[in-house]
Amino acid sequence: MLSKTTLSERDICTKYITPAIENAGWNKFSQFLEEVSFTDGKIYVKGKLTARGKQKRADYILYYKPNIPIAIIEAKDNKHSVGAGMMQGLEYARILDIPFVFSSNGDGFLFHDRTAENGIIETELALEDFPSPAVLWARYKQVKGLTSPVATKLAEQEYYLDGSGRRPRYYQQIAINRTVEAIAKGQNRILLVMATGTGKTYTAFQIVHRLWKSGVKKRILFLADRNALIDQTRKGDFKHFKDKMHIVEKHQVEKSYEIYLALYQGLTGTEAERNIYKQFSPEFFDLIVVDECHRGSARDDSNWREILQYFHKATQIGLTATPRETTEISNSEYFGEPLYTYSLKQGINDGFLAPYRVVRIGTNIDLDGWRPEAGQTDIHGRPLEDRVYTTRDFDRTVVIKERTELVARKITEFLKGHNRLAKTIVFCVDIDHAERMRSALANESPDLVKADYRYVMRITGDNDLGKMQLENFINPEEKYPVIATTSELMTTGVDAQTCEVIVLDNNINSMTKFKQIIGRGTRINEEYGKLFFTILDFRQATNLFADSEFDGDPTRVKEVGEKDDLGVIEDEEEQATDDDQPILDDVTGQPVEFSTPEPPVPVVGEPKIRYPQGGGQGGTGGDKRQKFYVNGVDVTILLERELIFDEHGKPVTIKLTDYARQKVQEHFATLDEFLTTWQTSDRKAAILQELQDQGVPVEQLKDAVGRDVDLFDLLCHVAFDQPPLTRRERANNVRKRNYFTKYGAQARSVLEALTDKYADHGLDELDSLDLLSAPPFTGIGSRLEIVQQFGGKPQYLKAVQELETELYRTA
Repeated sequence: MLSKTTLSERDICTKYITPAIENAGWNKFSQFLEEVSFTDGKIYVKGKLTARGKQKRADYILYYKPNIPIAIIEAKDNKHSVGAGMMQGLEYARILDIPFVFSSNGDGFLFHDRTAENGIIETELALEDFPSPAVLWARYKQVKGLTSPVATKLAEQEYYLDGSGRRPRYYQQIAINRTVEAIAKGQNRILLVMATGTGKTYTAFQIVHRLWKSGVKKRILFLADRNALIDQTRKGDFKHFKDKMHIVEKHQVEKSYEIYLALYQGLTGTEAERNIYKQFSPEFFDLIVVDECHRGSARDDSNWREILQYFHKATQIGLTATPRETTEISNSEYFGEPLYTYSLKQGINDGFLAPYRVVRIGTNIDLDGWRPEAGQTDIHGRPLEDRVYTTRDFDRTVVIKERTELVARKITEFLKGHNRLAKTIVFCVDIDHAERMRSALANESPDLVKADYRYVMRITGDNDLGKMQLENFINPEEKYPVIATTSELMTTGVDAQTCEVIVLDNNINSMTKFKQIIGRGTRINEEYGKLFFTILDFRQATNLFADSEFDGDPTRVKEVGEKDDLGVIEDEEEQATDDDQPILDDVTGQPVEFSTPEPPVPVVGEPKIRYPQGGGQGGTGGDKRQKFYVNGVDVTILLERELIFDEHGKPVTIKLTDYARQKVQEHFATLDEFLTTWQTSDRKAAILQELQDQGVPVEQLKDAVGRDVDLFDLLCHVAFDQPPLTRRERANNVRKRNYFTKYGAQARSVLEALTDKYADHGLDELDSLDLLSAPPFTGIGSRLEIVQQFGGKPQYLKAVQELETELYRTA
């Protein structure tokens, strides 16, 4: 009989752990799963190529009900102790929000109760003493406070499954369960913070369905502030409510439905319109879901907040990717601290969100500023104030035609090198800027515009034709529009699954707005090849990536209405957009921008020039800023570089080689330690993958040090100051030592050809037998004949490994 210590981990699971679970009363088909992958694996981008990292995978997850994961088991083979898997199990349990953890090697179980606040936390159990579902469920209900029959019924209510096999991801499951359990215990204000692209609406649907199906909540209102959001919700995840669902429209109130979708603007506005929501009694709705709650409803004195206060007896759930916390606006003060947060960084690391590349492009006038010549006027003959204009002014108060054309040209150049049909959103300062950018981009791609005028379109709040094309833009199956120029309309709530390029040509002073814009590119669509996206930044807006608040918990800061040292109010667009004024983009067709004119900043000692406020020449709709249009300015590119990010998603601000040295030395303290690991690593891939996981940009290092330098020399040079040899120098050194003379003529010719391959391309394919089916090896013999020259395949592979060692011998 085989000893238990000779069995593999999988054999231990099959012969000992699974039978123990089943004997305790757990149903294999509905109550536990084996080898459960709960992440997709981080996406790594290398040029235009992508690769998936490893998925996180638990050996067992136990479910009391399909929607309630209750325990996790980590298994080890019998050479390990019974508790050897506990640390891994606890880490997975923390991520998955699972209370009970078991570790086993087939001899028994070590049980860890994460809910225990005092007393014994860990206990050893015999195989036959594994707890039953009823035992763990009773403990779960006790610690969660689900003591009443109603609370238990609500907690046990299962998800809606449509037969497609789609189930909530682990983080959605946590958000759903925490919300349902909190409501079961009587909590009436709930805030969920989930990064854009992580499925907030699907999460909301599952919450609403469980509450509605259980009978705990009978009339539900889903509130949003844009028609696009309502349409996406109605046609998307909420479509399963069918004839139970109704969209509230102006002057039309129906009270016979159970699920209501409504625009804030459809319930507020004029005094007559405000009566619409008051036609419902304050007790009519018992659940309200507020989508994008960082917007109008976050402000205490907004008209939109009045709706929530009118239905104050209803349970209210706020959903956002970017909670707002300022001295004047607070999501957490109204809804409470977030019940659950799933961040952009978590989503990217788990492989559920697309990673991003950042390319910064700076023009001479962006980086150095532009000062008009003495007495210079704009194209309308109006004198320009004599001062230095910066990116804060461009397209807001001063429009320089050559800058717009240069930005359009650089966008087009990028798309030509990437994919001219890649869905692209260009975020502009205002509607006027978006129209001029559309025209400039059209002029850069006349062939594609001739093929279909929708190749580039302005999609803004005042443009009905553009808004009609918004659904086509976000539909992966629709080819056109390809490029959308916009200002505010597409900053939030637009589910652009295949958007591959985000262009920032506006001044972003708000972290909330920045996160929302970046979120337009974070969705993954593998069917259409969308696995990452690129940010082209013309205004240094990506400096916000370095802000400590970018992916952290919200803090109360002065974000809106902050005056600078010249008395200028910052972030006026954000203030106007997010206060109690309606978002007019797709409701009334009026322009979105409500900014007041910015007072000119005079040069010290110069007389001030006063201009009348108002639209003036060049004004657009509701845009009241005075704009000056200037031609004939020399605009050139001074800076173009790709930003590198560390493993925490923060931009690397130190010298690239210094950053790489730091990261390599964190793993290999000495050169000897590195050499030992290199010689024992299988195909050197382990080192490369580990360094890439830590954010070391190997491809960019090759550009900095030299692409004819092997990875080995590259790392030795960067981390340990070793003089780098090129691959060809290493190949020549092997020949000088007459290493090949110990082999026969044909074997020697094969190894010499392999050495040439190394000199040209490196080690990537050196031990691949497929290499022998291509020139120059086909001129030596067939694959079988070549291998036989070494005495067989094992001997051939050994010879190749010895060649690799010889190539690095000088180290």
